[in-house]
Amino acid sequence: MPNSLQIALKNDSDSAEVYAYITGLALQHGGKRCFLKPDGKSLYFPTNPPRIGTPLPEDVAIPLGAPGGGNNTAVTVTIPQIAGGRIWVSRGPRTLKFLLNPGPALVEPSVLNPTDPNAGVDFGFAEFTLNAAQLYANISYVDFVPRLPIGLELRCGASGSAVQSVAGMRPDGVDRLAAGLREQAKRDGRPWDKLVVAERGAGGRVLRVLNATHGGAVGASFAGYYEPYVEEVMRAYGNGKKLRIDTQAGPGVVSGHVTSKGEFVIGGEAFGRPSTADILGCNSGPFATGPSPLRNAIVPRLAAAFVRTALLDAELHPSAPDTFYRRDPTNHYARLVHECTVDRKGYAFAYDDVQPSGGEDQSGKVNAGDPVLLTVAVGGMHAGEEQGGDQRAQPQQEQKVPKQQTPAPGPGPAPAPAAETPRGQPKKEGGLRNKLETLKSRLLR
Repeated sequence: MPNSLQIALKNDSDSAEVYAYITGLALQHGGKRCFLKPDGKSLYFPTNPPRIGTPLPEDVAIPLGAPGGGNNTAVTVTIPQIAGGRIWVSRGPRTLKFLLNPGPALVEPSVLNPTDPNAGVDFGFAEFTLNAAQLYANISYVDFVPRLPIGLELRCGASGSAVQSVAGMRPDGVDRLAAGLREQAKRDGRPWDKLVVAERGAGGRVLRVLNATHGGAVGASFAGYYEPYVEEVMRAYGNGKKLRIDTQAGPGVVSGHVTSKGEFVIGGEAFGRPSTADILGCNSGPFATGPSPLRNAIVPRLAAAFVRTALLDAELHPSAPDTFYRRDPTNHYARLVHECTVDRKGYAFAYDDVQPSGGEDQSGKVNAGDPVLLTVAVGGMHAGEEQGGDQRAQPQQEQKVPKQQTPAPGPGPAPAPAAETPRGQPKKEGGLRNKLETLKSRLLR
């Protein structure tokens, strides 16, 4: 049972100014909000501030070692059991600024608020939970893709000989993603290019790319985008085509069709027609979860099939990756995220952990009940090399019209977060951290 875990923080960039910050809920301290101190072992618990937006009074930046990614320069820290954790990383002379509101409530760095003190900082994060059952960690792109790449490696087992890894992106990954979205905007006239956030000034380099769920923050409206596909799907399944959903749980495979009222009925559960906002966010309209275990098992798989536009290319869902993103309209942000990561893995939308039983994980996660060492490599200069050379994914062939266990769907050991609640929130930043705070009681089981 993992009461604590060592994390090796590796500077795999060309900068000597790289910092880490570890936040979360300390499970062995009543779930209090905490930071890991720069000594790499002590916890700092913020106290109630006098006013909104009070700067964090303690320095929590952990300087990483020399650049280049060598194991001998990695900074090793030890964390206790933490839920809803994040390993934040930043590059450059400006460190991240965390603020406090009365409560105390933590105000984390925002990529959606242009007045946030961190708006111009090159930063990113990985998400994790370490509880009494296991470690679960992933690279999250549910909110945005940072310029600063992150990779994960988990050593587990009695001797630490078993290895899981997620390569992440190389240093040019965000530039490739931005170029792909700009090209897609030229093809279909949709504001994919507006999701690209560049540094201020003429010719500013790409700082980050926002997920389409956050398009409203940069004037990128996708209203009505998925509706033609939804109409095509509803028409097909209303004219005799049968849908099958593998719940990967007790109910097994359930069947569905579209009724004359224009709604899916799957395993006796009714699902209305989703909007673009429902599909991008995966947690509203027909994808809202509730008290029904069957419905909560169907929602992730149905939502993922809509996001990936796979419903007309397979009868049984979850389907294989070769059915993803083959049609337009589709989620080109998610498609390109998977093309630009070295091993095609990364959490690009709320239910990107949905996969066929026995299928290969797409979500960029590592998890184990017997973790020994988690390595977080920052900078991407040697991304994928530990797994045997150049693993850069080649772009998928152009579409004809232009693609956990994981949390719930996978067959492996059940990680702490469950896929019944989406990782991304369309009205609120946070991805997995916000979800895990909501499910704190489950994490303590």
